[in-house]
Amino acid sequence: MTAFAADKPGAIKAVGKPGRAGVWIDGKYVGPASRFTVTEKYTVEPGEHEITLRDPRYEDFSTKVTVQAGKTAKVKFSMKPAQLAPPPYGRLRFGGGEPESFISVTAGDVSPVYLNDRFYGYVDELNNAGGGLLLPPGTYRLKVESPIYGTISQDVTLEANKVTVVPLRSKK
Repeated sequence: MTAFAADKPGAIKAVGKPGRAGVWIDGKYVGPASRFTVTEKYTVEPGEHEITLRDPRYEDFSTKVTVQAGKTAKVKFSMKPAQLAPPPYGRLRFGGGEPESFISVTAGDVSPVYLNDRFYGYVDELNNAGGGLLLPPGTYRLKVESPIYGTISQDVTLEANKVTVVPLRSKK
């Protein structure tokens, strides 16, 4: 391999189910495995990388992959369903801001939503009247870093059979 080829980045694609799983490369969130059934491709430096996929309805999946310069390494995964907590549930969703649309999702607010430091989905999929997360009642630490809405870091208390709406405000 020439010195020029060694400087060339490689890429990683994660192919499997569920496609909406979030992808972390070497501990850093990079985006969803796929959008609209199209597998995303993430640029990385050549070498060994740790890949973790997370989805709140499944157990985390982790593996290591070696990426060659100028090549795309595929990570094939199938996540095991997680055991769900029994009802009752409260529902958490976002409100305001910009409603989800094909343009908003492809333009990039696939910012991860964390509750108690665990990945639970994306801002856009939780920003509509019919959406949200069903979770056991209790208080959760919410954290979001969004290019559109900024940083959200607050405690959120969910009550059984009630909807809790966290308002979104654009940084514009």
